[in-house]
Amino acid sequence: MVDTWLLLRDIELGGERNRLIYVLKSRGMAHSNQVREFLITAKGIKLVDAYLGAAGVLTGSARLSQESRERVEVQKAKAELARKKLTLEHRRKSVDAQIQALEAQFKAEQAEFDRAASNARISESQAQSERNSMAKSRRVAD
Repeated sequence: MVDTWLLLRDIELGGERNRLIYVLKSRGMAHSNQVREFLITAKGIKLVDAYLGAAGVLTGSARLSQESRERVEVQKAKAELARKKLTLEHRRKSVDAQIQALEAQFKAEQAEFDRAASNARISESQAQSERNSMAKSRRVAD
């Protein structure tokens, strides 16, 4: 035996009247305890999910307004995230350019050092050659 009680209510809120339905009790089967808004249309009765939020249950235009505000907030959050992503990408490019500039500067300094070391080796080699020549010429005179 199944015994189900449906409760239909009219509520007036914000200058409009909305119709609600919920299962008060239902013996012998599981059921939802949520309040649902329903609309009477030319095609029959249409169940609409009521908005359940921090402000409570919203129906009708209050529900539509809250859903619209939430969509705007989601769009703002997505736009802010896209802006932050773009800023981060610009920062990454800037850092990459700085790294390349530092690497180029380091390579130039390393090349300068290599030239200086090579010149020092050449000078040392020439000085040694001149000392050898001078030593050789002094021995001949002896």
